[in-house]
Amino acid sequence: MSTTFWIILAGAVATYLTRVGGHLVISRFETIHPRVEAGLNAVPAAVLTTLVAPELLHAGPAEWAALVVTVLASLRGGLMAMFLAGAAVLIIARQFVG
Repeated sequence: MSTTFWIILAGAVATYLTRVGGHLVISRFETIHPRVEAGLNAVPAAVLTTLVAPELLHAGPAEWAALVVTVLASLRGGLMAMFLAGAAVLIIARQFVG
C-alpha cells in the first residue's frame, strides 16, 4: 500500500484516539465545573475562527459578501442556517463575481 494511505490511516487513528480520550476523561467526573463547560462550548467557535480569519487576508468581494451574509444569518438563525447561508452566497458569488 502507498505511503499516502498509511498517513491518512494514522491521521484517522490519531483523531479518533484524541476524541475518545477527551470523552473518557470528561466522563470520569460526576459534575463539570461551569468554567470548563463554558470553555468546551467555545471550542467550535474558536476552531472556525482559526479557519476563517487567515482567509480574510486574501479575501475578495465574494468572500466578503459571504462573510456579511453569514454574520447576518448568525443573528437570526442557528449554526446550520448560518453555515448554509454563507456557503450558498460564497458559491453563487464566486460564479458571478469571481
